[in-house]
Amino acid sequence: MTYHLPAGKARSGPHLVDVTPETAGWGYSSLRVLELPPGGTHAFDTGDSEWIVLPLSGGCTVTSADDFGHETFELTGRTGVFDGVTDFAYMPRDARATVSSAAGGRFALTGARCTRRLPARYGPASAVPVELRGTGNCSRQVNNFGAAGVFECDKLIAVEVITPGGNWSSFPPHKHDEHRPGEESVLEEIYYFEFAGHDGTPGLGYQRVSPSGPGRETDVLAEVRDGDVVLIPDGWHGPSMAVPGHHMYYLNVMAGPEAERAWLICDHPDHAWIRGTWPDQPVDPRLPLYTAPERSA
Repeated sequence: MTYHLPAGKARSGPHLVDVTPETAGWGYSSLRVLELPPGGTHAFDTGDSEWIVLPLSGGCTVTSADDFGHETFELTGRTGVFDGVTDFAYMPRDARATVSSAAGGRFALTGARCTRRLPARYGPASAVPVELRGTGNCSRQVNNFGAAGVFECDKLIAVEVITPGGNWSSFPPHKHDEHRPGEESVLEEIYYFEFAGHDGTPGLGYQRVSPSGPGRETDVLAEVRDGDVVLIPDGWHGPSMAVPGHHMYYLNVMAGPEAERAWLICDHPDHAWIRGTWPDQPVDPRLPLYTAPERSA
């Protein structure tokens, strides 16, 4: 199994990225990155999965149609992932979804196989919690648009992470590949990367995944660039390293078989101590890169 998919490796039709449970060899998590030209439209059946449509660049109109009705959501979007929090739309399973964009853009479709059918909904940018996690050179920003406890889904968990150039995120390395009630949950995970360039030079970073035990032997040390994907069925994942001078963005998509939708992780025992140093260091002053817009009255 190839766990690092360089840009273009997972391309299919209008999708710059098309990762399904079948292509990933697992049971739940999906990611598509849809590129639309000005005036472009793409329709798809949600099937047995729930989906969040998340603008990466540009805005769009999203519709959901099924036996229960028809909903339309206007997403303002953003110019790019380093420029602001975006609004988003939730599409239920067993529906017909359509994404159209007058000006064109790129849109992430984060998905998870599920059993419950929840209603189609709009997620305003103003309701997205922006979290600063870690301190010092472990500082990063997390946009918790689809986190457990923030936005209701059946199985899907999705967040955005921004790591300033030179910093490490997904550190200490952690895992979520064992069912240990109240301590650790089983979640398949997808990382999708973008980088801030500098004077025309593209950015890059590095991603590590190491085996966490017998039968859980995913092993990755990859140089990652714009549009790359890393699949994590199991294992200790981290660090995610941004080279100096280039901010790193990654979109995390997670889902699994657990009855409770929760992000419960276990830190690598060799590196868990690093969390104890964080209270003695300031958060990287470059963060937050941006905050969620104020809620309208």
